[in-house]
Amino acid sequence: MSEILNVPEIFGIDVFNEVCMKQRLRPEIFNAWKKCIENNTQLELDVANEIAEAMKNWAIEKGATHYTHWFQPMTGITAEKHDSFISPTDDGRVIMEFSGKSLVRGEPDASSFPSGGLRATFEARGYTAWDPTSFAFLKDNSLYIPTCFFSFTGAALDKKTPLLRSMDEVSREAVRILRLFGDMETKRVSACVGAEQEYFLLPKDMYAKREDLRLTGRTLFGALPPKGQELDDHYFGTIRTRVSNFMQDLDEQLWRLGILSKTKHNETAPCQHEIAPIYTNANSACDANQIIMMVMKKCAAKHNLVCLLHEKPFAGVNGSGKHNNWSLSTDTGVNLFSPGKTPRQNALFLVFLAAFIKGVDEYQDFLRCTVASAGNDNRLGSHEAPPAIISIFLGDELSAVVDSIINGTNYTDPEKSVMRIGVDVLPSIPKDTTDRNRTSPLAFTGNKFEFRMLGSSQSIAGPNIVLNTIMAEELGKFADELEQASDFESALQKLVCRTFAEHQRIIFGGNGYSEEWTEEAARRGLSNYPSTAKCLPTYISQKNIDLVTKRGIYTEDEFRARYEIHLDAYRKIVCIDAKTCIDMAIHQILPAALHYSRDLCKGLSAKKQAGISAKAEFELANELSVNADALYDYCNELQVALDNIPQDKETAVDYCHDVIVSCMEKLRNKADRLEQLTDNSYWPYPTYSDLLFY
Repeated sequence: MSEILNVPEIFGIDVFNEVCMKQRLRPEIFNAWKKCIENNTQLELDVANEIAEAMKNWAIEKGATHYTHWFQPMTGITAEKHDSFISPTDDGRVIMEFSGKSLVRGEPDASSFPSGGLRATFEARGYTAWDPTSFAFLKDNSLYIPTCFFSFTGAALDKKTPLLRSMDEVSREAVRILRLFGDMETKRVSACVGAEQEYFLLPKDMYAKREDLRLTGRTLFGALPPKGQELDDHYFGTIRTRVSNFMQDLDEQLWRLGILSKTKHNETAPCQHEIAPIYTNANSACDANQIIMMVMKKCAAKHNLVCLLHEKPFAGVNGSGKHNNWSLSTDTGVNLFSPGKTPRQNALFLVFLAAFIKGVDEYQDFLRCTVASAGNDNRLGSHEAPPAIISIFLGDELSAVVDSIINGTNYTDPEKSVMRIGVDVLPSIPKDTTDRNRTSPLAFTGNKFEFRMLGSSQSIAGPNIVLNTIMAEELGKFADELEQASDFESALQKLVCRTFAEHQRIIFGGNGYSEEWTEEAARRGLSNYPSTAKCLPTYISQKNIDLVTKRGIYTEDEFRARYEIHLDAYRKIVCIDAKTCIDMAIHQILPAALHYSRDLCKGLSAKKQAGISAKAEFELANELSVNADALYDYCNELQVALDNIPQDKETAVDYCHDVIVSCMEKLRNKADRLEQLTDNSYWPYPTYSDLLFY
């Protein structure tokens, strides 16, 4: 019988969290750290030294030999350089040391990380700075210290730094609104996030036999199996024992790291699963999601599985995304997107709702860019993934509330009332009385918004930076207007009504996949960028530059650098995919098809000599030959396309989408047809049936 897991006992056991700090630090040092967090001020070196000593002792007691400044460069994944605690003594021995300076700052080589032109190749120096709002943790005998990453000149080279800036901005502007409503207690408003993570699990031995999975994370070829997800028998179905063991191991590891792993289940596609954590502040949620992805991969390997985080590992079934549940909460425990039960709470809710709707409408292109990637291009727009058109789903109840405010009409509830903001006749708004819309990019789900467009492999930092920033901008404008009003309630009524009326076009509750919606969205003036190549140029629109620089999220150079990195990443990923296609087609698919065709022809010849009909062999060999010739021609066409990629990055992205991706699709069609025609014993790698139904 296996040992019973005591979850409360192990939860956070490998984290140098607040409880641990309180136990190991002198009260004045602990209070100094708390004050630093609450007031967003810098730690004094003597305080940092004591924290570092306590942190080192704790880590060594638990078996750590090294420490690393763990950061999130603009690759979208994490980075770490490990240094041991050892320090030599005069007599040839070593002692274990770790100073406040080592805790607070590190100097990793920045030359090999994407910088988008923020630094030249020969300018290698970069710095990491401890983020004291995110707890250090232990993994693999190393102390991991979450840090920001920046260049010698001070430019942000990571995803954490602008996220923290955006959180400060939205907090500042939200507090201004709260003061107008008489809330004098709230000191800080936190952007809170819960990021559901979808993923696929495959047997390691099958994964190893497919070059496309190993090099690109997805299957570039694969004929659809006779059965896919049509029967909906995998979704919420019984979890395989092998997968259940992985999930149990994963939960334990995450709980030890203080990550609030709450939900696990089978997802819609065969071999697809999901893990969902509990809400926390956006910075911690971003760190946690990076840890989740990292731990999932290592944990899968222990169970002879491979965890796929690509957005579309298999054609014809659901891809994987992240559902980014976003809200705002005060330090007094109030969720500002909870409708509430009293008129004044409703009024506050409606102000924040209006700001969100306005921000999404005005910066819909910016939000679309935050989820743009080569991988997500394969996912968006089908199989429960939202379309490329940004819209907000409010549900029937809340949509009716908004309509009644715009039109000044009766809102139908048990106590029919005219919707007026801030007065006693305003009825309570039900929290969650409507269905969900799986085709909606942004859906209100009772007390938060679920941004469903994120790709499964991407960092959640980018989308949350933009959600925080646009919310800060709109709340700031609202506060400017309301602070000048002589009659607050009248001004509030006009502001909310005007905002809903002017930005009603972004609200949509129907089928996001329909042609009718595409046409209707165009009539409304909503943008529609079906690919990364088409939407990325809007990233550096003057409106976006003005927003992020005004709010102090990025300097213009930092912002343009990220645009350059997005362009470069898209081009490189498409090229890797294309080169892998050619390699597999020439060295695996074509030889297998030709070998089978050759054997068919031998049988055909023998039958003819015996005077026996060989129609099947003749027609099959002929179709194999025709498709093999076409495959060879498309390989050459794709190679020519690769050889002629333009040097200019922006032109190259368009070219990759319009030319190279198109060539790859033609090549895949022929390869998949050859798979359907070729005897399984000749096929060089596992098929979809093998992989999805192992």
